[in-house]
This record gives sequence, C-alpha cells and structure tokens, in this order.
Amino acid sequence: MAVRKTLENAYGFDDVAIVPGALTTNPEMVAPTFTFGGRTYDIPIFASAMDAVVDPRFAVAYSKLGGIAVLNLDGLQTRYDDPDEILDEIAAASLPDSTEIIQRVYQQPVREELVAFRVEDIKRNGGIPFVASTPQNTKRFAPIAVEAGAECFVVASTVTTARHVSKSLKGLQLDELVKQISPIPVIVGNTVDYQATLELMETGVSGILVGVGPGSACTSREVLGIGIPQITATLDTALARDEYFERTGRYVPIITDGGFRTGGDVSKAICAGADAIMIGSPFAGTEEAPGRGYHWGMATPNHELPRGVRVHIGRNHTLQQLLFGPTSRTDGTENLVGALRTSMATCGAQTIREFHATRMVIAPSIKTEGKIYQMAQRTRE
Repeated sequence: MAVRKTLENAYGFDDVAIVPGALTTNPEMVAPTFTFGGRTYDIPIFASAMDAVVDPRFAVAYSKLGGIAVLNLDGLQTRYDDPDEILDEIAAASLPDSTEIIQRVYQQPVREELVAFRVEDIKRNGGIPFVASTPQNTKRFAPIAVEAGAECFVVASTVTTARHVSKSLKGLQLDELVKQISPIPVIVGNTVDYQATLELMETGVSGILVGVGPGSACTSREVLGIGIPQITATLDTALARDEYFERTGRYVPIITDGGFRTGGDVSKAICAGADAIMIGSPFAGTEEAPGRGYHWGMATPNHELPRGVRVHIGRNHTLQQLLFGPTSRTDGTENLVGALRTSMATCGAQTIREFHATRMVIAPSIKTEGKIYQMAQRTRE
C-alpha cells in the first residue's frame, strides 16, 4: 500500500530560545568545561580542521588558552613545506578565480613525513595535537599521527555512518580503527540522525560531530540538498547519546559542528544537548588564523563536485577578544565564552550537563520582537 511521505518540522538557531527558570547563579560559579580523553578543557569550543583556521601556530596558541584546535591532515600543512606562500596566493585571488586556484594547489600529494612533522611541531611547542582526516586517508595517516604524538584522531566527512556500501573489498572499519590506535580517542562525523548516532557509538568511538552543511563556507546544502538545522540535529543526537549512556554506562559526547555566528548560537546548541561545539568562520576571522581573513570549505578542492566557496571574513579580533573579550561589539560575535557563562548563570546552570536540562521553546520572533529600531538601523547601514 502506497504511503504519502510526510515532513517533520526542524529548527535552527534563529527558530528557538532558551527559557530562564526560577533559579539563577553567579556567573563566577559557572564552569562550562569539557572533559575528553582524560583532559579537562576550559573552553568547550573546537576550532575546526580547516586550512584557513588551524595551522600548528594557531593550534599551540589555542591550546594554551584552554581550547582544542584540530589540524587537517589532508590539507596544505601536509602538502607543502611552506604553506604560507600558498595561503598568500589563495588570499590574493579574485573570487571567480579562487576555487580554481584552491583546486590546483590541493593537487599536490600529501607527504607522510609532513604529517608527522606537523604533529610533532604542535606538541614540541606546548600544544595539544588533535588531527583529522577523511575516511579514505585515515588508515594511512592515523598510525603516523599517533606515533608522532597525536592525542585524538578525527575521522571527518560530509556524512558518516557505521554502515557503508562500497565496491571496496575492505573499507574503513571504525571499530577496527578504535582498537588499532587505542588508547587514543577517535571522534567521527558528521551526522544529524538519531539511529546513525547510536550505530556509530556502538563502534567504540569517543565522540560524534553533528551537523551537515551549516558552515558559512560550505555549500553541501545547496549542491546536494541534504542537512537538518542544527538545533533539531543536536536534540536528536543528544537523545541517542543519553539512551546509549543509560544502556551501557559509556558517555559519548556530541559536538555540534558549524553554523555559529554569536554567543547566543553557542548557548542554544549546548542547551539543546551538545557537550561542546566546533566552529570555523569565527576563528578564521582572528589575527592568529592562517587564512589571511579568508575561509573556504573542506570540499572546495573537489574537482568533480566542489561543495565549498572562499568567503571573506576579515581579520576582526584576536583569539582573546573572540573568546573572552573585552569587546565593544553589541552583536554577540565576540566574548563567546562570556556569553555562554552568562546564559548558563541566568538559567541557574553551573555545568554543561546541568544546562542540558534547561527548557527551550520554538520562538521565531526571538530576534525581531520589539526590535524595530535596531532593524531599521541595520537597513540604513
């Protein structure tokens, strides 16, 4: 019997609001920390594995501030002895020429000795080396990175599942990878689905990246038509995490990845159930980032179907300003950690796990209600 396909409602950051409750707390008592792989990080924000965001210098600087930066092992840092020359060329290109240039410079093969060298460089200078690779290169790069001192390996693709149909006789098996590089934790992504998240957790991975196509430099949603807005994706995957924890006693954190602009977005994702978040563009706009004020998606170099574009972010602030202030900006794009801390305090939550219990509502008017003068001013500007 034929059945008509139905559509569910799905919500992004601008569609929802956090509801303050009957209890508040002093922001100084709030600890929005993230514990992973035996370490506790003061900042529950990952810097994404993108060439315009993380290089060894950035990774070291961010580690010393208390955060996690992920180095892309498929990128420019492992293809060139001096990536700065290539980064200058990408930044100097016109927008129409930029994708073709990015495709060309990524044709240079990855060199295994540079994989080891970049990891060792981060560790030697006091950073915590988290590294990432696509599934097709993971079996090759993971042993090299682990031997060089990597403390976490991220398997990153547009969509990751535990079940994959392929002509390959032996593709990447996540459960085998987890055993091979143990005790180094493995994070996989990306997914947006309850069932896929449960199945990925069954493989033994230590973390899940959540989000398909929301990043400012990613065009997967336009090119492929796939994705779920980030609040709904976070709610669904958080449910899978909690049910898996109740059944097994093993807690596998979820990391909402992409689409963030403001401290309010960060707070909403964590309130919806994220243990941490991953962002790219805001970091690409820092003085410490390697992208010279530009940012491009990880799938931009793809020759058959590029799913990214170079965007101009500008160099707007330092890492310190972005994360902790001080700031004179009123749009929420700086002091992200301060905003999260204040949001949690307003809801009486002292930890991220407590913040997960805070009520949320569907509220599409949350950014426009009573804001006629602000909206008019933005239009004039």
